[in-house]
Amino acid sequence: MAREGYQEKLQSVREDVLYMSEVVLERLRMGLDALEQKEEDLAWDVIEGDHEINEMYLELEGDCVDLLALQQPVAGDLRFIAASFKIITDLERIGDLATNLAEYSLDAQQDIFPEVDVQGIGDETIEMVEAAMDAYAAEDAAACFEIADWDDEVDELCERASETVARELIEREGVDSEAEVEQLMADVHRLLLTIRDLERVGDHAVNIAARTLYMVESDDDLLY
Repeated sequence: MAREGYQEKLQSVREDVLYMSEVVLERLRMGLDALEQKEEDLAWDVIEGDHEINEMYLELEGDCVDLLALQQPVAGDLRFIAASFKIITDLERIGDLATNLAEYSLDAQQDIFPEVDVQGIGDETIEMVEAAMDAYAAEDAAACFEIADWDDEVDELCERASETVARELIEREGVDSEAEVEQLMADVHRLLLTIRDLERVGDHAVNIAARTLYMVESDDDLLY
């Protein structure tokens, strides 16, 4: 691979990673919309489209491996390729979490705890991932620390949401039959899983920021 071709390949990887993030974020929005609207067709679009994200991941993984194996990059290029490889892993996992949300929506018949703002938490995590990918695109080290701080706020939102579910469950009255109890517990379980998955989206955004920071400044402060 000529040097000019090598630089073009690096740029292509960057563009493909950013495109993958756009697809993943769109699926995450769709998963949240399916959950809010109880829209079965939308849910199935997310579930059945997960293979597209997996194929993107595998193709990009191959591109990164080829660059590492054939070019033996050093310094900044090596950090860029390694960071991109890790970031697509986080994006693929966010895609899996979007699929989870879509699957939860297939069983959700009603919002049993309207006090829990699932959509608000979801919007925060989407914005976190968008900001993390913007930092990757712009090689913005300062933004990476802001995203890590932002995650603390999202974790607090998720903790409050879980506490609300627990408190409302304890105080709930009028659930008498075994069938009603079983349905309530299934709904609670699904809601808690939703909160957990959204919190994980935020964690993946921090991972992306951490890899970007290392890529830009060789700073491992956010890696964990």
